Amino acid sequence: MTTIEHKELRGITLKNLIVTIVSTASIVASVMTTYFQLRNDLHDIRQKQEADARVNDLRLKVLESEVSILQQQVDEIKNERTVAFRQKN
Repeated sequence: MTTIEHKELRGITLKNLIVTIVSTASIVASVMTTYFQLRNDLHDIRQKQEADARVNDLRLKVLESEVSILQQQVDEIKNERTVAFRQKN
């Protein structure tokens, strides 16, 4: 150890102070990295949910139009049967 590392301030050596500061900086860097990664992950999830919502809306519109077409076909079949039944009687 150098002479500067041997100096103490109320039982705290400069070496201990440096280790504490470097350790704290390392922890802060780790926490910030995790925070930004989580923030990016949340952003990606939000975008995926929005895309899924758009796809689901489109699917719903397609299904609604198909149901409408099927309802029209059912109505036409009912009308044809009604006309055929009336013609028999």
